[in-house]
Amino acid sequence: MPSMSAPPTGAPSGRGPSARSAALRRAADGLARLGLLAFFVLVVGSHFIDVPYWLTWVPFVLSVAVTALVNRRGRGAGCAPGGRPVAVAAPVAGRWKALNSPADRIPSHGTRAYGQAYAIDLVAEPEPGARPGFGWWPLARPNGDFPAFGAPLTAVADATVVRADDRQRDHRARTSWLALGYFFLAEGMIRPLGGARRMIGNHVVLDLGGGTYALYAHVRRGSLTVRPGDRVRAGQTLGACGNSGNSTEPHVHFQLMTTGDPETADGLPFTWHGIGVPRNGEVFEAGAGEAGGTPEAAPAGAGRSASDVSGAA
Repeated sequence: MPSMSAPPTGAPSGRGPSARSAALRRAADGLARLGLLAFFVLVVGSHFIDVPYWLTWVPFVLSVAVTALVNRRGRGAGCAPGGRPVAVAAPVAGRWKALNSPADRIPSHGTRAYGQAYAIDLVAEPEPGARPGFGWWPLARPNGDFPAFGAPLTAVADATVVRADDRQRDHRARTSWLALGYFFLAEGMIRPLGGARRMIGNHVVLDLGGGTYALYAHVRRGSLTVRPGDRVRAGQTLGACGNSGNSTEPHVHFQLMTTGDPETADGLPFTWHGIGVPRNGEVFEAGAGEAGGTPEAAPAGAGRSASDVSGAA
């Protein structure tokens, strides 16, 4: 099983951020993490030395401000040549529900950090009610309770693997109000200190060619069947869905981006062959490797599926 990440193959010609832009992004991210670390140090230190209360919050505010400035500012259109989304196959097979979809808002996850402006989350729902609900109890659930856990992840096009990392553990699902509070107030403040790797968890990145890279995040520990440098075919199994990194329950986080390094990448819009871009709460059916070959710009007017729509989670 692969366990080490390989360096990206390099910024694509024409569509990737310039070296200066990438350097500025890295510097800003580093400054934001340093501010967050300083905040924690001052909070702990205030119990031993006299630290003005207002001073404790200065690095935290600066960290938030830098992050907002870098990740929420408007960026390029991020489309394939001709201004259209990149058409690829779906990364899963079976019956799934879309969450945090770019069909409803951009950036879909509320931030452009880590190239996720057009990212989408998918939870498996082989039948209505198969996925556990959210409530007060139990505080946390085992991942095996969720049908997405262990589901195969498939290549969306013929590609080359440029990153593959499956060493991080899969934590229990945060599907209660108390666990969700812990997720946001504790994990949500500590994980960013570890950079993109701790946020996206186990992951695999594919070079689709033409300056387009596909990222699969929150992969199951030890499940990857590919290594950096491997050539894969559309529909080939890469690994399994997990619950690693910044994730509340087992799900697939998928995105297209401009470089193989999520620390410096910009997001790219996608559309799936035969499906389009499902909206929040929309249930759709996907088949492994519905379309092979290399990714292409979607034709004008490429639409969404007409599959069932359930309430947004």
